[in-house]
Amino acid sequence: MVQKYGVSVMFTAPTALRMFMRFGKEHIEKYDRSTLRILACAGEPLNPEAWRFAQEVILENKGFCVDNFWQTEVAGPVLGTLPCLPAKPGFTGKPLPGVVADVVDANGKALPPGKGGYLVLRQPLPYMMRTIYNDPARYESYWNEIPGCYKTGDIAVCDEEGYFAVLGRADDVLNVAGHRIGTADLESALVSHPAIAEAAAIGLPDEVKGERIKVFVVLREGKKPTDGLRKSIIQHVRKELGPIATPSEVAFVDKLPKTRSGKIMRRLLRAQELGLPEGDTSTLED
Repeated sequence: MVQKYGVSVMFTAPTALRMFMRFGKEHIEKYDRSTLRILACAGEPLNPEAWRFAQEVILENKGFCVDNFWQTEVAGPVLGTLPCLPAKPGFTGKPLPGVVADVVDANGKALPPGKGGYLVLRQPLPYMMRTIYNDPARYESYWNEIPGCYKTGDIAVCDEEGYFAVLGRADDVLNVAGHRIGTADLESALVSHPAIAEAAAIGLPDEVKGERIKVFVVLREGKKPTDGLRKSIIQHVRKELGPIATPSEVAFVDKLPKTRSGKIMRRLLRAQELGLPEGDTSTLED
């Protein structure tokens, strides 16, 4: 489509970029992408490997891969890396004009740079939703959990230059032996392994550690699941994130359950593992 219509701006999801990584750059390079100036990405945390693939292979460093974060309730991007800003792989970017974002603890106290906590908006925006049809109390609760803030439900960290990294949903954060591990960090470490195209991580009950980590991986084209590869993946995560983040199990799968907007449905994987009801699957892609 880029070659045929001379597309200059494209909006996509990290899951699409990881799909391109899975099948290899030869499927990209046979098309003319010279008109493509901006490749915007949202829907899931954009891991550094996928960003580099988009910037260096799809765009050939002639355009900009720009990350951004928003929600249905917010109706437009609130964090992002504008083309005029230096990109930081792994970081979504800075608050966009009019947005007052912060990272706070459960009491609403601002946290120092480098400390993970709840991502909040300190003031409303003109284009935000005002209520939810037939359920106003639900939307109102987003503003009451942390006084004076809109709680996004995501965990984030902000660095000293004001760049935010969104680490994943608060209910997706794993608690292993008292250590909080973001699924985005874990999945980013997995995708940096040369054999892995996509990955999902969940926590399962463990009598000793509270939770143990099970990961589901989709391999790149031409890679085969073996015991040796499984051990290599475990060692790779251990090297990238430390012993506490070492997966207890690695499952090789053909695809991951996702919403139509590209978000991985980790709760569905967890429910299937524990034999629990799957809940609402109306947004499931397939």
